[in-house]
Amino acid sequence: MSRSIDYYFSLVSPWAYIGHRHFLDIARRHDASIVYKPVLLNEVFSETGGLPLARRHPARQAYRTVELQRWREKRGLAFHLWPKHWPYDADLANCAVLAVVAAGGDPADLVQKAFNGVWENQENLADAAALTRLLQETGFDPPSVLASANSPAIRAAYERNRLDAIAAGVFGAPCYVLNGEIFWGQDRLDLLADALASGRAPFAAKPQGGT
Repeated sequence: MSRSIDYYFSLVSPWAYIGHRHFLDIARRHDASIVYKPVLLNEVFSETGGLPLARRHPARQAYRTVELQRWREKRGLAFHLWPKHWPYDADLANCAVLAVVAAGGDPADLVQKAFNGVWENQENLADAAALTRLLQETGFDPPSVLASANSPAIRAAYERNRLDAIAAGVFGAPCYVLNGEIFWGQDRLDLLADALASGRAPFAAKPQGGT
């Protein structure tokens, strides 16, 4: 029986970019379907006690830079630590992913190309022209996708993703949720793979009698 993984992410997240290809490989290897749930990241942070990067202590900001370099080497990637247009307003790009899903499409390649566009090619995905090109390259119809992305229905779905994330206990991106168990961060992907391989029951977030 195919299992389903809720994939909470934002196209503004470097960590989601770093883990995306590895995550797709894991899902395919274990015959798991992916429910793409892009979210407005800062809103999730504000609801769950997190801080946007600029408001974190300098020590945390410095360590993040080191970690990006470590994972860039580990995953064999080539990306800019501070892309030209980053941070950018990812709402339109995130909603374009939702629009593709709503139309019955598979957004995996679009998401990968979008991540590559931001982190490797320093493109501005807040620009509809940049999104148009990416949609064309991945076989989607840009006018219809972008019109849908700006529609009340897709914007409402985007808001539902935020509420779903908070209700599920998600507090950052990427988060992969399997049977209600959260795997936060692309550095937990091997643990997700282990859970899929074993078929074990999800671990409880609040064990009875725990401290």
